[in-house]
Amino acid sequence: MAIIEVTGVRKTYAGRDVVDGVSFSVDEGEIFGILGPNGAGKTTTVECVEGLRIPDAGTVRVAGLDPVADHDRVTRLLGAQLQESELQAKLTVREALELYAAFYPAPVDWRPLADRLGLTDRLTTRFAKLSGGQKQRLFIALALIGDPKVVVLDELTTGLDPRARRGPSSPSRCPGSTRSSRSTRRSATSTSNPCCPSASSAPGCSPPPSPWPVRRAEACRPPP
Repeated sequence: MAIIEVTGVRKTYAGRDVVDGVSFSVDEGEIFGILGPNGAGKTTTVECVEGLRIPDAGTVRVAGLDPVADHDRVTRLLGAQLQESELQAKLTVREALELYAAFYPAPVDWRPLADRLGLTDRLTTRFAKLSGGQKQRLFIALALIGDPKVVVLDELTTGLDPRARRGPSSPSRCPGSTRSSRSTRRSATSTSNPCCPSASSAPGCSPPPSPWPVRRAEACRPPP
């Protein structure tokens, strides 16, 4: 059963089609990847799924709900890690986790979540003092802390070293699955550039092999 349905979505900026008739569906429990070069419209597409942008044409449904018209209901079942995010500079990692957990009626325990994402030794560190990779891991934790049914991860591996890229992404280590009493079939949608960043500056780099089957869609329009 499809939990995300995107049909004929179009979005135009300054007369240019950034998203041009994109259609796809994501089944419950499925991990779905959207690949494309910079400027192809990946972020715009997932922001339409999140209800942060209104499509110029087409429809988007998350668990049968319109992300714009039913935004409050969608935010209760969808967690999002945005491409670019910020927190207050003086907020500590612990304070951020506790604050976001307070937004949800039944959040996951943030302590094992922080441990699995390598943040336990940074709980008293202020946001401004975190490295880029540590900030990214914190935002992944904040996307998962509400125990969402759907997770949208935009450029998940940005700022993460090769070892970390294989950590939070693995469903076998999914930090949200910390409650043995709860059986959740979580769906995930992630965007990525086909050529991921790596320690090597050699051209034509390829992403590390995925440890799980991922259905990918190169559905967005490349920049001219």
